This record gives sequence, structure tokens and C-alpha cells, in this order.
Amino acid sequence: MKLTGAEIFIECLKAEKVDTIFGYPGGAVLFLYDELYKAQDDVHHILARHEQGAIHAAEGYAKSTDKPGVAIVTSGPGATNAVTGIADAYLDSVPLVVFTGQVPRSLIGNDAFQEVDIVGITRPCVKHNYLVTKVEDLASTIKKAFYLATSGRPGPVLVDIPKDLTTDKTEFVYPYEVNIRSYNPTVKGHPKQIKNAVDLILESKKPMIYSGGGVILSHASNDLVEFTQLLGYPITNTLMGLGAYPASDKQYLGMLGMHGTYEANLAMHGSDLVIAIGARFDDRVTGNIEKFCPDAKIIHIDIDPASISKNVVVDVPIVGEVRNILPQLIKELKHRGEKSDQKALAQWWKQIAEWQAEDCLGYIQGDDVIKAQYVVQKFWELTKGDAYVASDVGQHQMWAAQFYRFDKPNRWINSGGLGTMGFGLPAAMGVQVAHPDATVGCITGDGSIQMCIQELTTCKQYDLPLKILNLNNSFLGMVRQWQEFFYDKRYAMVDMTVQPDFVKLAEAYGHVGMRIEKPADVEGAIKEALAMKDRLVFMDFVTQKESNVYPMIPASAGQNEMILV
Repeated sequence: MKLTGAEIFIECLKAEKVDTIFGYPGGAVLFLYDELYKAQDDVHHILARHEQGAIHAAEGYAKSTDKPGVAIVTSGPGATNAVTGIADAYLDSVPLVVFTGQVPRSLIGNDAFQEVDIVGITRPCVKHNYLVTKVEDLASTIKKAFYLATSGRPGPVLVDIPKDLTTDKTEFVYPYEVNIRSYNPTVKGHPKQIKNAVDLILESKKPMIYSGGGVILSHASNDLVEFTQLLGYPITNTLMGLGAYPASDKQYLGMLGMHGTYEANLAMHGSDLVIAIGARFDDRVTGNIEKFCPDAKIIHIDIDPASISKNVVVDVPIVGEVRNILPQLIKELKHRGEKSDQKALAQWWKQIAEWQAEDCLGYIQGDDVIKAQYVVQKFWELTKGDAYVASDVGQHQMWAAQFYRFDKPNRWINSGGLGTMGFGLPAAMGVQVAHPDATVGCITGDGSIQMCIQELTTCKQYDLPLKILNLNNSFLGMVRQWQEFFYDKRYAMVDMTVQPDFVKLAEAYGHVGMRIEKPADVEGAIKEALAMKDRLVFMDFVTQKESNVYPMIPASAGQNEMILV
């Protein structure tokens, strides 16, 4: 039996075991939506209130599971509204498959109604994209899209489908295997490089393990723990790697980078060996490249060969999947039966303990005004560190990263590479869809939350009981902090004192709203919100207006040039 393109689309989703798709309908995808309507028992569609929200929700779904996120939007503005989310997924290596509608093939290039060249527009910010021109190619193209999105270094893949193609018919055959001649990711580390890496490990006296989001994407957290504890080395995680190694473990030094801990940054700066695992040496970690880890040899493990020596030249590159390479390293270390200089390592830990004694994240919560750090810390304590936490972008994001101590992977859902304000609420929504019985928090600020606040309607429609912690300082806080430090306190256009009544706004969307103004009320409010397991609760915490995130490495400084207070 021959199927239409729209029917083939649904059968492909079923073949890929897609149970949830986020989207927003429009003219160019009506035939696809008609088939989605018929297939509701197999593929659950979540109607976002903006295409950007749909993509971020798909990201949250993907980041918190081992499945790709899937989204569908219409042509023209529907597709362009999705670009921010697609770019966000590209920079954070999130496996997404995004379907966009396109005008009929006969109208492509004619400036037809709601026509844009979305393939051209997204080319710089996707792993790959396709314009399907023949219905016979639709099934194989969708298979390739899922394969590319989830293999090697994950990323978003876009499939653009002209409207008239969805009514064309052909025989449906789904290719359960795919072979792309020009795409063959290396998955295992080269044996010689494994031995070279172990040579450096055994020679080191002041080593550091620097792990990133690639560990989580490769489902290699257990391997990382075994590797780290076998060596007894100190370890730090990037912003994207939080939870890859348990924050409660004594070998963990906290996050590194611009707002990382004093001990993590100084240990990196003073090390003689850096073992970089699934991390890409981005500028928020390295600071001034010329001053980065001046005395260290570097081992770099990454699935993407283009990321190795891209920003920092390394001594031993190992290309492959982290989940394959760490067991190779462990096996080689055990085979040799040797250890690095234990006396030197003990001295190194003694030095690190002196840096830890600085208590760089210490703060004092008084009785008069709520400190944002206190809110995050209380949320961590009251959820026993077991919540999924999505954040927006800004000061609140850094406080969440510093004070919610993640012991498990896939629990920290944030926008790292693109730094997208508005990410938090829809991403948390996607997490809650994937984990309906879990506690899902969204830590946000009064600037970020208003960028995609319309998704509160989606949360109401699908009964998503998020717990939103709005750290409200009436400023675009991180921009204001930079203006304080580097622009002589000229607070240009960052005043957010004119804002809605967030309690009434939450109630208007059908949710529970709270306004918390006193430190003594913080714990009780969070407890009350957590007790309402079937309701979305919007907690508007009025926090200290001109509070800053510390430590901080200025943009042109080295890791040892932190501002502590």
C-alpha cells in the first residue's frame, strides 16, 4: 500500500520510537498535523505558545533523557522563530530533530506567502539540514536526521518538508540502518594515544581532571567516577558538565571558569597535567588563553576532532566516545599497576585544601533582605538535591550552578553556549513532560522569565506542576554587574523596576503565585510549594538589588586573577 508523505512522516516517528513532539501548527504543516491528530495514541503532541518555546522544550526533554528532542513548526515566521532554539541546541550539542514546513515546491524561490530559505538560514547553526524534494526520499531522510542528531557529537538536524510533498504517495519502506559515506565518527580511542596519556598521568605531580558536558552526552558519568577515584585526583566540572561527577564527593572542587570556585581555578592554573574529558576549552573556562594553565601538559578526550586544539593546543589528543575511552584508560592503568607520585599528590591536595579554606562561596544571610544564594541553597536542601533544575541566563544561573550541588547527571538543564534568556521555563516544561512524577524547578530572573512567559499556558493545558523560583532584583542583573565593574556604574538601560505583579500574572494563567519578601519566609514558601505536587507554583522572591556573583574572572584575565569580593 502506498502512503502519503504525511502518513510516512508519522510512520517514521513511530519507527524511531518518538512518543512526544513539541510544536506549533500552521498552513504549511496542516497535512502533517492532520496525521498527528489521527496518531495521538502513539505520538503525544505538546502545543507550545511560541516556536522558540517548542524548541527549548524539546531541548529540555532531550537533555534530561537519553532520547532526542523532536519539534515541528510551520514555514516562514514559524521556522525563523525556531532559529534561536536551534542555535542554542547547536552550541550545547543537544540531539534534536526539527521538522519545518515549506511552501509547495512550485513556489520555492518565488517569494511566496510565508516562504523563507530556512535551510540557508540555519546552515551555520545545525549539524546538518535537508530540503526534501521527492516523497520517495522522505523516509530515508528522516532516518538520516535521527542518526546524525544522536551519533558522534550530537546536535540539531533540520528537515524542511514542502507542503505539496505531504500529499504525494509512494511505497513506505523504513531503512533501519543508515550509511553515510562521508560521516563515520571515531568512537574508540587510538591504543597508542591511550598509552601516551597514561604515560603523562603517571608522570604528573599536580594533576587536574577537567570534565564537561560531553561526559553527560556520552552517558559516561559512572566511568568518570571510577576513573577519578582510581587516580585520587582532584576534579572540576564545567557549567555544562555539572552532575557528571557528584558534587558531594571529597575529590570535587566545584565548577571552574568565570564564576567557578577559587580552588578549582587556582588548581587548574597551577597544575602540571590537565585531563580534559568531553570539554571544549571555551572562553568562559579559559579566560585569557595566553595565561591558561601555563605549566600544564594537556590530554584532551573528545568525540569531535574539530574541537581538539581548536582553542588550546594539546599534547595528547584522543578522539572518540568518552564512554569508550575512559574504560580504555582504566584498563591500561590497571594493567601497568603503577601510580603517580603519591607523596607529590599529597602535597598537591594540601595546597588545594589551603585554597578551599578561603570559602569563596561564603555569604551571610541577614534578617532584612533575601539573598539569591540563600534561596537556591534552601531549594537544594529541601529537594535533597534530587530535583531537575532548569535555569535561565544571568546571575541566577550562576548562583544555581554554585549552590545547587548536583550529584547526578542530566539534572542540570541550562543554556551554556548561546546563553539564551527565556530558555528556562520552556526547557523545564520539556523536562516535566519527560519526567511527570519528578520535582522540576525553574530558577529564573525577572528579566529572563518574561521572554517566554506565555508558556505558562502550555503548563496549564498539560498540567505540568513546575516550581518556578523567580530571583527578582529589579535589574538585568548580570549586565548591571558588568556595568558596575567595568563601566563606572553607568547602569544603562538595565532597570527593571517597572514589571508586572508576578503573583497576579501566575494566577491569571491559572497557577499558584507567591511573593516572598523576608528571609524568614523563604524556607516555608518553598516547603509549601513542594507540597503542592499537582500545581505549578510561581515563587517571586524579592532579592537584594545590587548583589554580585563571586568569584569572577574578568574577560581578559587569567584563572589566577579572580575577583573574590
